[in-house]
Amino acid sequence: MTADDITPPESMLEAHPETAYFWGAVAGAGTLTESCVTVTMSDEAAAETLAVIGGGEQPSHEVRERAYAHDTSITRREDEYTVQVFGDLATRAGAAFGLPMDDSAGGYRLDALAAHDRQLLRGLVEACGTVCFKSSAGTVGLSFVHEDRALLATVQSLLDGLAVATPYEEPAESSSGYYFSVDDEAVPALGAWLYEGSADSGLYAPSRRRKLRRSLDQATAVDASLPEVDAP
Repeated sequence: MTADDITPPESMLEAHPETAYFWGAVAGAGTLTESCVTVTMSDEAAAETLAVIGGGEQPSHEVRERAYAHDTSITRREDEYTVQVFGDLATRAGAAFGLPMDDSAGGYRLDALAAHDRQLLRGLVEACGTVCFKSSAGTVGLSFVHEDRALLATVQSLLDGLAVATPYEEPAESSSGYYFSVDDEAVPALGAWLYEGSADSGLYAPSRRRKLRRSLDQATAVDASLPEVDAP
């Protein structure tokens, strides 16, 4: 399924799989002003999906150089695809979901979307999560990185409510604000749960899913995998 196959929800403020994925991505990698919702993703297909869901403009593209969160001496070039949705949606969503607007802090009332926690967390993981293969240990790591510690606390609260046991470390400071890591032993089961059914819904970033799948395939200390449903 592609972005063209997705039907936008009638209301962006009601709980649907599409809105949960959209607002998870916005919370993790977006900003709200009085007249615009802006969200930036590293995956073009995911950005196109968000544009369809939110009724926004087609994504703009640029390449930026970023420092790694754990080692600022190392940088990488990264594609960025930005979607903007103009109108009063930002104001209404800020009030409904407690998202930060302009210079005001957010309360992150994302529990309103928790009925679709899989899609909500998938949006958050793809927006502000980092997956890596740890060759020395033969495991897969998952960290969440964000400038707002309150958002990370919200992510941890969502993880606490999952049927999949997902222990994690406490947040620490990083060059990008704050981060916390999920215990390596919990990442395979969480990853498999996170992307279950994603191919049928189209609500996922193909490049991020591929990276997780390849990391799981490389790992020798885990017993989990994802089916290969998207092109390499």
